[in-house]
Amino acid sequence: MTEDLFSATEAGDDVVRPLAVRMRPDTLDDVIGQSRVLRPGSPLRRLADPASTGSLTAPSSVILFGPPGVGKTTLAYIVAHQSGRSFEELSAVTSGVKDVREVLARAHERLVSQGRETVLFIDEVHRFSKSQQDALLPSVENRDVTFIAATTENPSFSVIKPLLSRSVVVKLESLTDAELREVITRAVRDPRGLNGTVRLDGDALDDIVRMAGGDARKSLTILEAAAGALGDGDGRVVTAQTVAQVMDVATVRYDKDGDDHYDVISAFIKSMRGSDVDATLHYLARMLRAGEDPRFIARRIMIAASEEVGMAAPQVLQVTVAAAQAVAMIGMPEARIILSEAAIAVATAPKSNASYMAINEALADVDAGRIGQVPLHLRNAPTALMKSWGNHEGYQYAHDAPGAVAPQQYMPDELVGREYYHPNGRGYEREVGQRLDGIRRILHEADPPAEHEP
Repeated sequence: MTEDLFSATEAGDDVVRPLAVRMRPDTLDDVIGQSRVLRPGSPLRRLADPASTGSLTAPSSVILFGPPGVGKTTLAYIVAHQSGRSFEELSAVTSGVKDVREVLARAHERLVSQGRETVLFIDEVHRFSKSQQDALLPSVENRDVTFIAATTENPSFSVIKPLLSRSVVVKLESLTDAELREVITRAVRDPRGLNGTVRLDGDALDDIVRMAGGDARKSLTILEAAAGALGDGDGRVVTAQTVAQVMDVATVRYDKDGDDHYDVISAFIKSMRGSDVDATLHYLARMLRAGEDPRFIARRIMIAASEEVGMAAPQVLQVTVAAAQAVAMIGMPEARIILSEAAIAVATAPKSNASYMAINEALADVDAGRIGQVPLHLRNAPTALMKSWGNHEGYQYAHDAPGAVAPQQYMPDELVGREYYHPNGRGYEREVGQRLDGIRRILHEADPPAEHEP
């Protein structure tokens, strides 16, 4: 792949490239957005400096991680072009180990015979197998190539550790609405773009920005489709109606196997925990529109009912369990109503994580070896021999005691006085706390003094 990668026409013919390709910037200073990773002294700035060729201070391997349409391919090309390096590109979707080795051989020959370095850009590197990524290691280690990779998946999980350890990971962000507006208006005016042949009204601009969802390439694709729908002639104006004709609905960016999946479900859970019912419904809608499995969502709501609400409103767990069963029986699209009801129940309920914390503390004691022996009077005694050992002797049947609370020791000796469950004062747990204080006073009267604090 040579430096004519982003030229306006295909090599040797008059076929015009897509607007998103024509509008790709030529220098880092022309890039809209990504100001954080393009600041002076950043890895990409240093790599794009012509003085970086042959320098051991510039990074030799960069992984560009970010969502679609934020400029990963563009940045790789600009780095090669500005620094004077050659540019070679491979797609992880169509390339194999043989292709990788051929490109690396060419890069090595170019370096030896011409003294010219090569940027090897691999798009969607997360699709490369381990053996394909392994094949890159010697050339990256020896700096035969400047390796730049692009991925939409978290490189911590999709790139092998030896390659990851030799690379600088640069995280790119979705463009802001203001940055997308700048991208679109530049494309309308620029001679490489629409060259002022159409006008764009404010509502249409807002709609394109909203539908693009931070994706610059998608915003330009929508703009180009809308301009094409107007036909030829003077005074062409792209309106909101024009945009609606070419785009039925905004596509939700959501990878069910990637970070989007985890980020959105995390935001959904935290919104329920934080009692923001409106944010809860927003993230629920995003998951549903993206085709997330409604049974997965129902399971997360059930977990939240116990972890976030707990004994403050124990009936909410019943609601969520019934919702999960109904979702499995009914399916989409009606399941959306059931999921909404369950999520709203969790989000609006009083909150307590006391049950969650209680079992975690109890497990921590067990894991640490704080176990002790079961008191004799609580042990099972189905045989005469076991009774002769003292099992069950002295046990008080709770229902025979006032209030059904018998003053006897239940904890092992080593854990006497240990308390795991601490109710808060919200919802039903307020009543539980008041009752528990009385119960513990009775029980602790029967506990022998501990020799040491567990």
